[in-house]
Amino acid sequence: MSVLVYIESPKGIIKKQGLEAATYAAQLAKSMGTECVALLIGEVQDLSLPGKYGATKVLHYNGANARDFDAQVYTDIIAGGAEKSGASVVIMAHSSTGKSLLGRVAVRIGAGAVSGVTGLPDTSSGFIVTKSVFSGKAIAHYNITTDKKVLSLMGNSIQPVETGGEAKIEALDVPVRSPKVKVIERKTTEGVVPLPEAELVVSAGRGLKGPENWGIVEELADALGATTACSRPVADSGWRPHHEHVGQTGVAIRPNLYIALGISGAIQHLAGVNNSRTIVVINKDPEAPFFKAADYGVVGDVFEVVPKLTAAVKKLKHS
Repeated sequence: MSVLVYIESPKGIIKKQGLEAATYAAQLAKSMGTECVALLIGEVQDLSLPGKYGATKVLHYNGANARDFDAQVYTDIIAGGAEKSGASVVIMAHSSTGKSLLGRVAVRIGAGAVSGVTGLPDTSSGFIVTKSVFSGKAIAHYNITTDKKVLSLMGNSIQPVETGGEAKIEALDVPVRSPKVKVIERKTTEGVVPLPEAELVVSAGRGLKGPENWGIVEELADALGATTACSRPVADSGWRPHHEHVGQTGVAIRPNLYIALGISGAIQHLAGVNNSRTIVVINKDPEAPFFKAADYGVVGDVFEVVPKLTAAVKKLKHS
């Protein structure tokens, strides 16, 4: 018996979300009195890294058919890794990749599955996991009664903990089908932390009045080292690209800090950001709904407040 964690490595690099999954799996394995086995797929720059976060073994599959993501191929690999390691629990990140894999893997290995869990299971009387429901307004508890379980971990739900351990690295050799997906071209944004991985986010809405004023948003984000985002009306108006839209119908995020500039705080927007650890709202309307969800609020004109905030951040960093 073991806990198997599939760790994503886009462009060969294991990022924070993967280290969160590794830490979660290692802590779960410890509570169950078993070992944590990490699974890596494709070219990876540092195969030993999961060992530093609690894995005792690393299985590595690097076949040519796994160079590009194909959900069916990756399901074969993960199911094969689970069988080889005798895993009773499989963990993965609640990313776009994890969402497409969780159900497939669960069906393949005959497991119960819960997506987007936010805490370690309570194993004192079953296997009970928690997750946010109803756009973060409530917490649901699920008792998984099957012998095998598959979980996806919501980002920023656990802090990665480096234990300094070492893991034995083994090549994984399992039967894998030929991929049906052929990647012709990739277009990616370079040099920017993707919103689901960002720990600091500066977002703005229609209170900016137009795309020509977005410079103050980007200057504050640059000073903080944050990623920029926007509300849906801004993306729908073409002021900003749609991949920056956060909310119920956009990207759901859980950063450590979310700064909202000129956003009223409609329920659809709050649904995608209300799991942020700290929310700061700047809006000239004291009745804006967002203030009810904010940890800190500033009633004022964004065109006056934001430049002063940016200057203060730069001064603090220089000092």
